[in-house]
Amino acid sequence: MQVVYLKGGITTKQEVQAFLNPTRNDFYDPFLMPDMEEAVNRILKAIELQEKVVIYGDYDADGITSITVLKKFLAERGLEVGQYIPNRLDEGYGLNKSAIDYIKSQGYTLMVTVDCGISGIDEIEYATNLGIEVIVTDHHEPGEEIPKCLAVIDAKRKDNIYPFNQLAGVGVVFKLIQAISIKLNLDNKEYLKYLDIVCVGTISDIVPLISENRVIAKLGLKLISVTKNIGLKELLNSIGYKQIDSTAISFGIAPRINACGRMGEEKEALKLFLTNNEEEAKEITKKLNEYNIERQITEKRIFSEAVEEIESQKNENSCIILGKENWHHGVIGIVSSKVTEIYFKPSILICFEGKEGKGSGRSVPGFDLHEALMNCSTYVEKFGGHSMAIGITVKKENFEKFRKEFEEYAKNSHVSDIIPIIKIDREIDLKKVNMQIVEDLKLLEPYGEGNRVPLFLIKGLKIQAIRTLSDEKHLKLKLGQDSYIIDAIGFNLGSYASKFLIGDKVDIVGSLEVNSFNGNDQIQINLKDIRKSID
Repeated sequence: MQVVYLKGGITTKQEVQAFLNPTRNDFYDPFLMPDMEEAVNRILKAIELQEKVVIYGDYDADGITSITVLKKFLAERGLEVGQYIPNRLDEGYGLNKSAIDYIKSQGYTLMVTVDCGISGIDEIEYATNLGIEVIVTDHHEPGEEIPKCLAVIDAKRKDNIYPFNQLAGVGVVFKLIQAISIKLNLDNKEYLKYLDIVCVGTISDIVPLISENRVIAKLGLKLISVTKNIGLKELLNSIGYKQIDSTAISFGIAPRINACGRMGEEKEALKLFLTNNEEEAKEITKKLNEYNIERQITEKRIFSEAVEEIESQKNENSCIILGKENWHHGVIGIVSSKVTEIYFKPSILICFEGKEGKGSGRSVPGFDLHEALMNCSTYVEKFGGHSMAIGITVKKENFEKFRKEFEEYAKNSHVSDIIPIIKIDREIDLKKVNMQIVEDLKLLEPYGEGNRVPLFLIKGLKIQAIRTLSDEKHLKLKLGQDSYIIDAIGFNLGSYASKFLIGDKVDIVGSLEVNSFNGNDQIQINLKDIRKSID
């Protein structure tokens, strides 16, 4: 197995080594980030003068881990800081003036935003006029104007020279504490020890796991296995994953943290990561699991209603824009993701509460959703996000006008011409597939955005057995080539069963994995697509 062949763009031994075995030396100089020097000096002054400092963060996993890391790091430097997390259901994403009024009333003189702030132009001006100095740390796309404040650390700024601009919000916070550590001549371990929490936030936020994010994920996962964070340890014990890898974080940890924010209980997740009490950690973990179950039930209902409406409309547009009463706007982002995945169209789902509609949108590769809203903002109250995911507020009376404007933009952008493409890493021969190859592939982990699981094309396999599982939802195959036999599972591909018969020769695309059952390990193919052989 040639790793160099598999990963495009990696050509030298040095690049291979950096990809397979990144080290702490692979982190870039944090002072290359815009305004980092100003931010560090201001925070050091706050530590020296024991000022009242508040961290203002987002309610998702990225925001919660960002607050955790900065708060704990500053506490160890002798500065106890406060925190403010807006309630998703009442306040929505980002800064708001009511929150700033509260922060002022509590006597805070310095506010540090994490995972938000880049779009809070008016709110930051408001805070400044009240006498609150502001440091913004963010990773979202800035608009034409950046906030006028003491420092704006965001590698997506147009004047950025930092070598990597795809960090999560918690990744930017990590660079901040790295910079403070360098300024104070601290041992590297003083910031590196937070890589377990930084890793959780990074993987949860679905940023590309390349460059510095890969270093964070690779080193962070090693630290997670021996984490000293009591809350994280308890949460890991509760999810039931045998192996703690990027999949366990993405599908086990992240949904439980995010469920708190989605259900309006954002403070519980932060308390979990900050507690030093095992009993409290167990109690909070129980709550997180309950919130996640509640979220799943709500999500299932909204998804069913959304699909029913889409099918009834026989939607021929280039995008899907839906709005409805009684949808939970803390959950519709997940539903939007599923709708986009099924129909391969950009989607925006909006929940109406009185005269206001709040929603979320998801896109397909090749269509920049953030840019689209920049061009369709006539009837939009506010929005934020990036190319693939956005949050949006639209008045109910303007919804239909917005929908028409957006649909027209999508049509003129030829979104319908974009088709889903499966990128195959390599064609392989079934006869050469063995357990060693599967083990070698683990060197490429952690997998995620920007570093997907390698997909292989295998041609000319004969179907030995075919059936469906879970009410015809999934496809199960036994495939053969001469005397070589392999099992294959196609999740959500159950509809393919009617298209093939035993004895058909097929070409398949999928990933290689190990299926452990009753103590036996067998290689199986996780199918992504299947067709009748064309050779």
